[in-house]
Amino acid sequence: MNKEVTECPWVCNHFDFKSEGFVIMDLSDANLQSLSEFLKKTLDPDPAIRRPAEKFLESVERNQNYPLLLLTLIEKSQDNVMKVCSSVTFKNYIKRNWRIIEDEPNKICEADRIAIKANIVNLMLSSPEQIQKQLSDAISIIGREDFPQKWPHLLTEMINRFQSGDFHDEEEAGLLELLKSQICDNAALYAQKYDEEFQPYLPRFVTAIWNLLVTTKQEVKYDLLVSNAIQFLASVCERPHYKNLFEDQNTLTSICEKVIVPNMEFRAADEEAFEDNSEEYIRRDLEGSDIDTRRRAACDLVRGLCKYFEGPVTAIFSGYVNSMLQQYAKNPSINWKHKDAAIYLVTSLASKAQTQKHGITQANELVNLSDFFVNHILSDLKSPNVNEFPVLKADGIKYVMIFRNQLPKDQLLMSLPLLINHLQAESIVVHTYAAHALERIFTMRGPNNTTLISAVELAPMVELLLTNLFKALALPGSSENEYVMKAIMRSFSLLQESIVPYVPTLITQLTQKLLLVSKNPSKPHFNHYLFESLCLSVRITCKANPATVRSFEEALFPVFTEILQNDVQEFLPYVFQVMSLLLEIYSADISPCYMALFPHLLQPLLWERVGNIPPLVRLLQAFLEKGANSISTSAADKIPGLLGVFQKLIASKANDHQGFYLLNSIIEHMPPDAMHQYRKQIFILLFQRLQNSKTTKFVKSFLVFVNLYAVKYGAIALQEIFDSIQPKMFGMVLEKIVVPEVQKVSGQIEKKICAVGITKILTECPSMMDTDYTKLWTPLLQALIGLFELPEDDSIPDDEHFIDIEDAPGYQTAFSQLAFAGKKEHDPIGATVSNPRVHLAQSLHKLSTACPGRVPSMISTSLNAEALQYLQSYLQAASVQLV
Repeated sequence: MNKEVTECPWVCNHFDFKSEGFVIMDLSDANLQSLSEFLKKTLDPDPAIRRPAEKFLESVERNQNYPLLLLTLIEKSQDNVMKVCSSVTFKNYIKRNWRIIEDEPNKICEADRIAIKANIVNLMLSSPEQIQKQLSDAISIIGREDFPQKWPHLLTEMINRFQSGDFHDEEEAGLLELLKSQICDNAALYAQKYDEEFQPYLPRFVTAIWNLLVTTKQEVKYDLLVSNAIQFLASVCERPHYKNLFEDQNTLTSICEKVIVPNMEFRAADEEAFEDNSEEYIRRDLEGSDIDTRRRAACDLVRGLCKYFEGPVTAIFSGYVNSMLQQYAKNPSINWKHKDAAIYLVTSLASKAQTQKHGITQANELVNLSDFFVNHILSDLKSPNVNEFPVLKADGIKYVMIFRNQLPKDQLLMSLPLLINHLQAESIVVHTYAAHALERIFTMRGPNNTTLISAVELAPMVELLLTNLFKALALPGSSENEYVMKAIMRSFSLLQESIVPYVPTLITQLTQKLLLVSKNPSKPHFNHYLFESLCLSVRITCKANPATVRSFEEALFPVFTEILQNDVQEFLPYVFQVMSLLLEIYSADISPCYMALFPHLLQPLLWERVGNIPPLVRLLQAFLEKGANSISTSAADKIPGLLGVFQKLIASKANDHQGFYLLNSIIEHMPPDAMHQYRKQIFILLFQRLQNSKTTKFVKSFLVFVNLYAVKYGAIALQEIFDSIQPKMFGMVLEKIVVPEVQKVSGQIEKKICAVGITKILTECPSMMDTDYTKLWTPLLQALIGLFELPEDDSIPDDEHFIDIEDAPGYQTAFSQLAFAGKKEHDPIGATVSNPRVHLAQSLHKLSTACPGRVPSMISTSLNAEALQYLQSYLQAASVQLV
C-alpha cells in the first residue's frame, strides 16, 4: 500500500475535536494484494504477527475505498479462507462505523456508502452460505440505519432477485420444504391473530398438516418443516373454541403415538451433535435456541394439550414412559435411548411454565417429580463411572437443574456432591451441565431471601468443588467454558470468606487463564465471568484484610501490563474496573507503579472507544481520590491532559455526565493551588456548551458541579469567578439556571450537594445581602425549600427524549459493568453535614445574628406561606431562632 496509507492519519497525541478528511486508497491490484496479506496475518495465532496487522487495519479503516477493497476481495479472491475473513472483517467494520452519531465525525465517506448499498445485495445472493451469513448481517445493520429513507430500492432489488430464482442456495432443506414450513408458520399466526376469520378454514388446515406430519420422514432436512407443523398444532390446541377437534380419546392417543413420541426420539444426528458439536447442542438445549427442533416442538405440543386434557394426556404418556423404562431395564447398554426419551417425556409433561432464571415455575400436579428423581435419576448420577452413558448423565443433571424448585432441599443437597463429581466427566455436555446446575442451585433463594444453600452446608465440599471446577477448565474442549467460569464466580460469591484459604492458589490459576485468553479473546461471556471471579477474590480477601491488596497487585499487574501494552481492546474496560477496585481499597499513598501508568490513561486513542469511557473515568477518579497530591507534585504537566479528557467528554451529549464525574473529583481532591490557573477556562467551556447545546442532563450535572464548587472553595469564590467572566453573570446563573432548574436534580447525594451549596450562597456571600443580587435571595431560598419538599421535576422537553439512549455505536467493545467491581456511592460532604434542612436553619441563624432584623424581614415579605411553614419546622428542629 502507498506510503500515505501506512502512516495512519488518525493517530494524534493530543485531544483535537475537529472532524477529519478522508485519505483515499486506490482500488488497485497492489492495494488488494497488500490488504489480503494483512488480513492473512490477522488469522495468525502468534500475537506478535496478528496484533500489528489488526492495528494497521484499524488505522486505515477510515480511508476512502477501504470497504470497497474488502468487497472486491470477497468477490474475486480465489482463496476461500480469504473470502470468509474479508466478509467477517467487512461485517465488523459496518457494525463499528455505519451509524452516524451526532457531534461526531462521519466514519465512512458518502461515496463508499453509496457504492456499498449498490453492490452488497447482489454479492450476498451470489456468495456461498458462510459468506452469505456475514453479508446478510451487514445488510441488516445498514438497513436498520438507512431503510427506507436512505435506501429506498432495497426491497425492490431483493424481490426481483428472489423472483428470478437467481441466487445461491446450499441449504439442505429445499425451497419446497422451506415453503411448506413457512405456510405452517403463517397458518399458526392466522389461528392466533385472526381467530374468527380463520375459523371456517381451520379444520382443513389441521387435516392437511396432520397428514404432512405422519408422512414426513426423520431426516434432519425436514426438521424445520416438522417443528413448524407441530407448533401449528400446539398453538391451535391451546385455544378454547378448537378443543373439540382434540377431545376424542382416539385423537389424543393418535397424536401422542404418531407425532409426539417419534419426534422426541434421540436420533443419530442428535447423538452426533452431542459428541462432536457440543457447543451447538448446549446452546440449543440449555439456552432455548432449540426453537426449531423437533423435540422442542413436541414438548410445546404436550404443554398445549395439557391445558385442557391434562388428565387423559398424562395417563396416555405414563403408559409410554413405563414401557420405555422397562425396555431400558432389559438391556441398558443397547436401549439407553428409551430412557432418554422417557426422561424427556416426563420433563415435557411436568413443565407448565419455565424461565431461564428460576427453571420450572409451574408443574403438573399429576407427575410425582420427587419419586421419579429417586427411582430413575439418582441411580445414573450415583454410578461411580462418570463417563458411562453420557447422554443419560446429561439428562439426569438437567432434570435436577430444571426441577430445582420442585425437588425438596434434602434431594438438592444429596445431588451436590454428585454434580461436583460430574465436573470431571470427559463429555463436554456432561461437565458443562454439571457446572450449570451447580451455578443455578447456588442462586436459589431460601425463605428469608438468603441463599437456599448456605456456605456452612457447602463447607465439607468446598475443596472438591473448587478443585473440580478448575480441573474442568483443563478438559479438552472446555478451556474457555463459560458455564464452568460462571459456576466458579457463583461459588466464590456464595462461599465468601470460606474461599480465603484457597485464594493464593485460585488467583494464580485465574491469572494464568487470563494471560492465555488475552492472546486471542474469543468468548465474551467466559471473559466476563473470569473478571468477575477476580473481583470477588479481591473483594472477599481485602474485606477480611485490606493489606492483601498489595499481593493482588503483584499477581495481577504483570498480566494487566501485557494487556495494556498489546492493546487488547476487549479486556481494557475490565482491566480498568479491576484496577479501580484495587486503588479504591488502598489506604496508603499511591504507589509508583500506578503513577507510571497515569500518563497512559490520558491517551486520546483510549477515549475514542465508547466502552472504555465509564471504567476509565472511574479509574481517574480513583487516582484523584488517592493520589491528587502526587499528581500535583510529580505529574503537574499532565493536568492539561486530564482537562483535555474532561473537555472531550462534555462536548458529547452521550458522555457529558462522565465529564462532570471527572470534573467533580478534580474539584474535590486536587489541591486548590494546582487548579487555580485552569478554573476560569473550565467555566468558560461549560458556558459554551450551555449556549450551544443545553440539555436537561447537562443542566442537572452543571448544577451539582456549581454547588460542589461553592462547598469546596466557598460562595464568594463562586461569585467572583462568574463575575470575572462577565459582569453580573453570577446573578444571571442564579436567576436563569439555579432557581428554575434545581428541582430537576435527582439522587440523594446530588440533592445534598445542591442544598449545602445553595445554603452557602444564601448565608456566606455578602453580595447576596447588599447589591443587585439581593432580589434573588428569597427566590433562591424558596427554590431550596422546594428541593427539600417538592417531588422531583422529571419532565424532559420533547426534543430531548432520544438523548438518554446510551446506544454504543456499531461494534465497539461495549462497556460491560462488572457486578462484583461495583463502586460504593461517594458523598463528598460526608458527615460534616448530616441533615441539610437543620444545616440551613443553623446557617440562617448565624447570618441573622450578624445582621439583625434583615433576614426575618426578607423572609416575611416575599416567601410564600407554605415555604414559610416548612422553614419554621427546620428552625424548630435545629432549636434556633432568627433575630
